[in-house]
Amino acid sequence: MAAQLAGKGHGRGRKRGYRAMAEINMTPFIDVMLVLLIVFMVAAPMLTVGVPVDLPKTNAAPLEAQKDPLFVTVQSDGTVYVQEQRTDVGNLVPLLVAITQSNAEARIFVRGDAKIAYGKMLEVMGTMSAAGFKKVGLVAELPNTATGPAAPAVRPTSAKR
Repeated sequence: MAAQLAGKGHGRGRKRGYRAMAEINMTPFIDVMLVLLIVFMVAAPMLTVGVPVDLPKTNAAPLEAQKDPLFVTVQSDGTVYVQEQRTDVGNLVPLLVAITQSNAEARIFVRGDAKIAYGKMLEVMGTMSAAGFKKVGLVAELPNTATGPAAPAVRPTSAKR
């Protein structure tokens, strides 16, 4: 019987051959999409400004956001960051001029810790204002509501010289 099975279907007169599969296997596609979803869910929270700061609360309405805002952060111990780069107040203006390419109309958002001394915030904002930056805004959080956690708000300030 084994001889009969081995001999069947291996001749020239075979009419059955291998045909192309006409359907797509979706399982690998779904697996890849789920992995990408998990990667983006994990990476998305890390894309925000990375310097931790406790923002003060305000009831001011948020302003329209520009596409690439520049953040200057002042932490509770007085350290100053431009985006995520630590700097001191003396090097703040040259760094801002280099980043904005000498654009005095660049929008700069100042994020100051709620526990920071008022004088330190004035020193940072006064330094930027004296350098000619006209669009400097303060960032604060809206107070907690029944709908969810606090949302960031931007409060405009005038930079008159």
